[in-house]
Amino acid sequence: MESNQFELVLQTISMGLVTKIITETGIDEDTAMEKMYSSALYSALEKEETKVWHYSVPKLYELLDSETKTGQLTLPEY
Repeated sequence: MESNQFELVLQTISMGLVTKIITETGIDEDTAMEKMYSSALYSALEKEETKVWHYSVPKLYELLDSETKTGQLTLPEY
């Protein structure tokens, strides 16, 4: 995938994930963005080669929630 295409995909997924965080937790947008951007999940998500961007927003939220609770990011093996 070209760099500009990946950036668009990443922005779209990030917006969806922030919305999901807000919906599920009730926190404000700035806090939700900080939570997402400071996570190990986002570090993996922004690297195209990890293919984390293939996961749905609900799955990404589940992974982020698990990371928050356990302190570790565990990606599913397919």
